[in-house]
Amino acid sequence: MEPALALTAPRGDREGDRLGVRQWVAATIVGGLLCAGGNGVVSWAEQRIPSSVAALLVATVTVWMVTVGGVAFRLRITVREVLGVVIGFGGIFLLVGGVGSGRSFNLAGMLAVLVAALCWGTGSVYSKRAALPKRALVSTAMQMLAGGTIALAVGAATGEFGDLHPASISLASILGLAWLIVPGSLIAFSAYVWLLQNARISLVSSYAYVNPVVAVFLGWALLSEPVTGTTLVAGAVILAAVALIVTARPHAEARPAPDPEAETLDDQEGGERVPA
Repeated sequence: MEPALALTAPRGDREGDRLGVRQWVAATIVGGLLCAGGNGVVSWAEQRIPSSVAALLVATVTVWMVTVGGVAFRLRITVREVLGVVIGFGGIFLLVGGVGSGRSFNLAGMLAVLVAALCWGTGSVYSKRAALPKRALVSTAMQMLAGGTIALAVGAATGEFGDLHPASISLASILGLAWLIVPGSLIAFSAYVWLLQNARISLVSSYAYVNPVVAVFLGWALLSEPVTGTTLVAGAVILAAVALIVTARPHAEARPAPDPEAETLDDQEGGERVPA
């Protein structure tokens, strides 16, 4: 992501959106939680548990966002959004129960995905108040550079470089990596960072319910994996939960915007506005 940062940093409002120590500290925290703690830990866990189970556990990111946002950051969450979270999680459980029954699961892998979901949820909520650059592409590049550096350091410290054999890397692996870099990172992660700056946290987190449905569909279309009636019912429940969250409106959004002229007058008179 270093070339991306070099390309995006000189563009846009450089004077009003300066890059300093505060911005780099915030990008390191958020990038570490999202890229290293979220994606990195999930990559480790999916070598030990089925993808269907990982999808269920990753979906708890929405629960973590609501919990961390409400408890630590005092974000307002409506009853309708909480109901959508509960229904969506029930749909995910129904989905995984339909496609992953009869298997034994690795406890360490399951706990690792829960930790990854907590990291992703915490980083997402924190990013809404962190001193990140206002330019979404610059913020994305800084977060991925910082998070990638942390993941690289952890991989080196745990001896993963010893398992890397360049001669055995296949064309399919290279194409898969290219897919993760371009659509998965440059496009999808940039869109996610932009959404975190411009949308409600519960709305942003609703993607976690759609991912398992997409995974099941691709498994059916590309790998001929069976799709049962339970799977279809679960998909309908998940989409209903997403619709419930998307159409919810927090009370905070209904508050009128402050009057700049009135605030300026109050500042000049040294007084304090008293709500009617």
